[in-house]
Amino acid sequence: MNSLRNSVRLVGNLGMDPEVKNFDNNKQLVKFSLATNETYKNDKGERVTETQWHNLIAWGSQAKFIGDYLKKGDEVAIEGKLTNKNWVDKDGNKRYMTEVVVNDFIKLKG
Repeated sequence: MNSLRNSVRLVGNLGMDPEVKNFDNNKQLVKFSLATNETYKNDKGERVTETQWHNLIAWGSQAKFIGDYLKKGDEVAIEGKLTNKNWVDKDGNKRYMTEVVVNDFIKLKG
């Protein structure tokens, strides 16, 4: 039941080619964005589509596979967990970011 406490599942399209970073200790990190769409009808009966953008990261063998085989536009289903970051930028402003750390994924189309 603990795995349900912080669990995210998304289906969407990559908004960019994955960016792979290699570290000295042979670790790999991949970063990419994912767009999810929700469609509904408004008060006038018009069909409206809203897009949400998500920042995703993956480590290790997942990072290598994503970097090698996925590209902008590919449709994927992912499962992961939310993480929050904060930092102070060069202008002294506090910045915040929420990322999804990918645990598993399936390429659907692309």
